[in-house]
Amino acid sequence: MLHRIAFIVFATLLSSPAARAADSSKPLRALLITGGCCHNYTFQSQTLTNGVAKHAKVEWKIVNEGGTGTRAEIPLYDDPNWAKGFDVVVHNECFADTKSSDYMRKITSVHKAGTPAVVIHCAMHTYRSAEIDDWREFLGVTSRRHDHQSNYAVKKVAEHPILKGIPDNWVTAKDELYIIDELWPNAKALATSKSEVDGKDHPVAWVNQYGKARVFGTTYGHSDDTFRDPVFLDLVSRGLLWSAGRIKD
Repeated sequence: MLHRIAFIVFATLLSSPAARAADSSKPLRALLITGGCCHNYTFQSQTLTNGVAKHAKVEWKIVNEGGTGTRAEIPLYDDPNWAKGFDVVVHNECFADTKSSDYMRKITSVHKAGTPAVVIHCAMHTYRSAEIDDWREFLGVTSRRHDHQSNYAVKKVAEHPILKGIPDNWVTAKDELYIIDELWPNAKALATSKSEVDGKDHPVAWVNQYGKARVFGTTYGHSDDTFRDPVFLDLVSRGLLWSAGRIKD
């Protein structure tokens, strides 16, 4: 009986506001997966981790595998527990021509089970040649092409804690506008930019629920100047904290 009482008291303490506050003060454990075609991933990784550090204590593991081509199956995902021990995973890789459905599901099944994620720029075009839609459902958007680089005005289209502090008149550094062919049912657009080609508004930041996992995404992040932009870094940082449950809706 005493053991049962002690357990109830211990459980109550764990669920108390003080206990939750202590837990939220622990450093986040984040896995950054990067590599592939077309971008300066070493620089992006450095500026991203430095930018997030202004918002939260984060212990990072950075994995840069697969070379600089458009097709790779990186060794990381061979381990079925590849995300174990991490509070959030950031995908900033670019492997457009990798097609294996079995390989892709090594990634998506882990997220669907509850591992939160942030997806940046070319993650949206990664695995775009695959026959199954699991990756795009995980992302929350379908995109296979982009417009030219330009300075795009960003329009907020929702109220969300991720957007706190993001100015209403934000204009990006030179970057590519990804054409979004589909916003998936469990995704919600947070901000859009207008195409200079067809005049249509396309989501450039959004949130998605994939199984048990929160996902934040942005299609911006092509150029080094974008990763130097404090507004972009603030946006991604708050998206990371929201995905990991450190910012509430």
